[in-house]
Amino acid sequence: MKKTNFRPNLDFMAVLVVGSTLFLLFCSSLRHALFKSNAFDLGLLDQFTYLLSQGLPPVVSLAGYNFLGDHAALVFYPLSLLYRIYPDVHWLFFVQALSLSLGSWIVWALAKQAQLSETKARIFAIAYLLYPVIFNANLYDFHSEVIAIPALLGAVWSARAKKTGLFLGLVILVLSCKAVLSLTIAAMGIWLWGWEKRRKLGLMALGLGVAWFAIATQWIIPSILEIEHNAVSRYAYLGDSIGEIILNLFLKPHIILGRVFSLETLEYLALLLLPVAWGLHWLHFAPLFCALPTLAMNILSDVSAQRNLVMQYSLPILPFLMLALIGAGQQNRIWLKSHRLIVTWSAIAFLALAKYGYFWTIYLDSIDTWSANRDAIALVQPAHSVLTAAHIAPHLTHRQNIQLATFGSQSLDLSQFHHILLSQRHPNWQSSPATVQALIEKVETLPQFQLIFERDGVVLYSVISHQ
Repeated sequence: MKKTNFRPNLDFMAVLVVGSTLFLLFCSSLRHALFKSNAFDLGLLDQFTYLLSQGLPPVVSLAGYNFLGDHAALVFYPLSLLYRIYPDVHWLFFVQALSLSLGSWIVWALAKQAQLSETKARIFAIAYLLYPVIFNANLYDFHSEVIAIPALLGAVWSARAKKTGLFLGLVILVLSCKAVLSLTIAAMGIWLWGWEKRRKLGLMALGLGVAWFAIATQWIIPSILEIEHNAVSRYAYLGDSIGEIILNLFLKPHIILGRVFSLETLEYLALLLLPVAWGLHWLHFAPLFCALPTLAMNILSDVSAQRNLVMQYSLPILPFLMLALIGAGQQNRIWLKSHRLIVTWSAIAFLALAKYGYFWTIYLDSIDTWSANRDAIALVQPAHSVLTAAHIAPHLTHRQNIQLATFGSQSLDLSQFHHILLSQRHPNWQSSPATVQALIEKVETLPQFQLIFERDGVVLYSVISHQ
C-alpha cells in the first residue's frame, strides 16, 4: 500500500465520524440552548419519545393525537429506550448527529467496495459531510429520516456484498423511520432488480416497500387520525386522498409538467446538484432512480420549503447522489480530477449554502430574554401542565399536557394548566403581543394563579396550591 499523509483507514474514518458527530451535536445543542428549536417538530417528537419511555399513552398534546399516526415511525419505540436511561432531548440530537456522520463511513465503504483508491474513498466521505443539507437538516430540530440515511447506504452496500440478512434488517430500519420512505425502498428495489441485477433482493425491497406503504397509509395512519394524513393537503390541487392524487398524476399530466418545468424546479435542481457537480456523469445516473419519489414529492408539493437545502426534505436524495458519484469515480468519469479541487469545490458549496451564519444573526435576535427564559423554566414543576410559547415549549415537553400560546389560545380553559409561561417581547410562532396580552388579562382574572416570575418581558403564572 502506498504511503499517504493519512493515518490507517479505520483510524481516519473513526476520527472523521467522531469529529463530525461531536460538531453536529454541538451545533444542534447550541441552537436549542438559544431557544431556537421549535415546538413543531422538536417539541412534538421529544414529547412523543418521552411518553413512550414512561409507558404513557403516546398522545402528544401539542398535536392532540397519538403521534404514531403522523408518519407511522416505529423507530421511536427503540429510541424511547434511551429516554429510559435518562429522559433528555439531547439523545435525539446525538442520534441525529451520529446517523448523519455514519453516512460518511458507509460512503467510504461503498467507494472501497467499488475498488476506488483509499484517498478517493476518503475524499468522497468528506464530500458527503460537506453536502450542505447534512449541516442544515441537523440544525432543524430532529427528524427520524436522518436514521434512514446511513441505513439506505448500508442496504446498497449489503446488497452488493450479497449479505441478505443485513440488507433486510436495514430495509426494515428505513421503513420504520417514516412511512413515505417506503416509496424510496420500492424504487430502490426496482433499481436493484433492473440495474444492479440483484433480482432476489430487488424483489424483496419492492415488495416490502409497497406493502408497508399500503399498511401505513391505508390502515395505521387513518385508524389513528380517522382522516388521511395531513401531508395530503400539500398536494390538494391533485386530490383529497392518496389514491386520488396517484390517479391524477396520470390523468392531469399538464399540471404535473407545469410544476416540473418551472423556474422554481430548475433552481431546486441546481441547488441539489451544484455541491456534487464536480463528479456527476449522465452515464451513472441510474442510482438516482431511487431518489425519484422524494424528488417528485418535493417538486409537486405546495410547500416551498420542500424545495431548498435548508430543511430535511432532500435528505433521502443524498445517498443516491453519492452512489452516482461513486459509479462515475469507478469508471474514471469524474471531470474534476484533483482531490484538492474536489474538496475545495465541496467546501465552497458548504460555505455558500450551509446555514452556519444563523448562529450570529437570527439565532441571536431574542438573546435579550435568554436568561429570563432559563430562570422561569427552572420554576416550572416536573410533570405539571403548561401553556407556553412555541420556542419555550421544547424545553418543557416531558409532561403529558403542554400546549402553545398561539392565536386562539385565549379561548382555552386556563384552569387545566398549572403554569402559564409567556414572552411579551418574543411571542414567537403563530402568536403576537396582542395574543400574549389577552392571555395575561385572562389569567389575572383567575384567583388560583399567581404571578411568580417577571423579568425582561417573560412572565410566569402558577397555581400555588400545586407547588
